[in-house]
Amino acid sequence: MVVINFIVNEILSKPFLLVGLMALVGLLFLKKPFSDVLSGTLKTIVGFLILNAGAGLVINTLAPFGDMIQAVFHLQGVVPTNEAIVALAMASFGKQVAAIMALGFVINLLFAWVTPAKYVFLTGHHLLYLATVLAVVIGSAGVTGVNQTILGAIMLGTIATVMPAFLQPFTDRVTGNAGFALGHLNSLGYLVSSLVGKWFGKGSKSAEEIQVSDKVSFLKEPIVTTTIVMILLYVILAVFAGPAVLAKYDAGSNYVMYALIQGLTFGSAIAIIMYGVRMMLGELVPAFQGIATRLIPNAVPALDCPTVFPYAPTSVLIGFLVSILGGVVGMLLMGPLGLALIIPGMIPHFFDGGTAGVYGNATGGRRGAIIGSFINGLLITVLPALLLAYMGTLGLANTTFGDTDFCWAGIVGGLMARMGTAGAYIGVILFAVVLLALASYVTVRLKKSKTA
Repeated sequence: MVVINFIVNEILSKPFLLVGLMALVGLLFLKKPFSDVLSGTLKTIVGFLILNAGAGLVINTLAPFGDMIQAVFHLQGVVPTNEAIVALAMASFGKQVAAIMALGFVINLLFAWVTPAKYVFLTGHHLLYLATVLAVVIGSAGVTGVNQTILGAIMLGTIATVMPAFLQPFTDRVTGNAGFALGHLNSLGYLVSSLVGKWFGKGSKSAEEIQVSDKVSFLKEPIVTTTIVMILLYVILAVFAGPAVLAKYDAGSNYVMYALIQGLTFGSAIAIIMYGVRMMLGELVPAFQGIATRLIPNAVPALDCPTVFPYAPTSVLIGFLVSILGGVVGMLLMGPLGLALIIPGMIPHFFDGGTAGVYGNATGGRRGAIIGSFINGLLITVLPALLLAYMGTLGLANTTFGDTDFCWAGIVGGLMARMGTAGAYIGVILFAVVLLALASYVTVRLKKSKTA
């Protein structure tokens, strides 16, 4: 357990080290000179850290934003926050989470090696979150010890392999066949958004082609547009919420000016994310050719969701705002459905909703971005409420998991674990076989379409 805990806590749960390690291995396999290996590895790590810094800024600016929304609309309930629920779960399930995550990553590599779905999942913190929800729901159903670890690891390795595969046809449309996959476990939301865009977005122009008059030509810059919109939202909410709500954030400064600065900070965070993405991908994708030729043939890195933001930045903003709207509508449905009240969490709605907007726009233009991200908002409100029933005592906490894949995987894992140990093994093996077969079919079909 000491070794496993070190691997999980010091490598796998730190995505920048994980992608840096993969870049190092790939460059060594390509037999690059030492200077290229060192430069490529460090630039991959630094690029990811820049992306991480931008994401951290977004998270910090969204904290007061969420508080203002709750104050203005007088909301009380469960707020989905992955980081918070993982911290609570670690007290009771820490060892199981570490074991599931470490073994699950090995199984992901094994499945990528032996099946046509060659996706290596490199978003380490999402592997940690998925390992946590699986440990909780399986353990809460009474399956513990080695069986809990094996069952959770098989599910984690399967999901980490198949979800990037199911999304890849749409990821290629988003990125123009850039050579990487999406490794972010709100994949169900992105898949639905892509399909909705395909079905209902025919003839709709891309959100990135919105016509802007020369008089306001500055709005043609996505960063400028995002910053202006967020400034307006922050300031308007601050005025209605009042200074008391922002008192714990503004350090005694004028609360309206504080809101203005938060809007500016949000815009700068998006710019930082985009720069980090370009820097990381410029080194990591070529390095993966080495892994593809020597370790796992045709391996494809599955990376965090901000990697797609530079391809459709206007869609990110549309997706974020419309996803919140979907979350509010979903929240209003909680009472009639007899479910716990799920308050829209700004962090999942930004990252999940923004990415859903990108995928919806890729298949259905503006209409796809709007409808797809709205449905995403519904999903990340209703599914967390359904998951609570499978989380044992943690289901009574004031927070829960926010992304679709954590929720449906937790519900499925919990249901199978309630069938007893033998039933759970049968269910999990069938789960893995069916999903891997489907992912392999999608991958082979995609490859044929590219060579046709």
